[in-house]
Amino acid sequence: MTETPDMATQPQDNAQQQGPAIRVLSQYIKDLSFENPGATVQDQPNIELGIDVGAAPRQGQEGVFEVTLKLKARAGTETTALFLIEMDYAGLFQLQGFAQADIEPILLIECPRILFPFARRIIADISAEGGFPPLRIDPVDFGALYNSQKQRAAQAAAEQQNAPAPTEPQA
Repeated sequence: MTETPDMATQPQDNAQQQGPAIRVLSQYIKDLSFENPGATVQDQPNIELGIDVGAAPRQGQEGVFEVTLKLKARAGTETTALFLIEMDYAGLFQLQGFAQADIEPILLIECPRILFPFARRIIADISAEGGFPPLRIDPVDFGALYNSQKQRAAQAAAEQQNAPAPTEPQA
């Protein structure tokens, strides 16, 4: 008979054994709008797509954040709209074991990456239910989106810092 420790009777400290973790607590549609003005377009319509990401801590819940994907899709020409879809798709995420410096990139890159396939499917289904071919949104590089937003913010701060101070008119 070999002597092996009984794993069921030994206490385990999960927090110590596990590294950083992201838990998806829930995901849901916060706001959804589909407009179908009924216009017909003979030419190939243009598709305009806008994606924005926001994150905020949940009040009274330590380590829990709401991350929102804001998607806006418009199909049509410059003068005629075929359809317009606007959706805010959100998820509640619990972050554990991360350094404070890592939380913002996780909320604005990794969490949207988790939410995106579900939001993409809803957009495709809504456009199809509206009588159009399903709108299949290409995968999004949320890392590149995050980095470009950080660069724009840094440029705006630098421009504001280098701008001459307003002078007061002399009487």
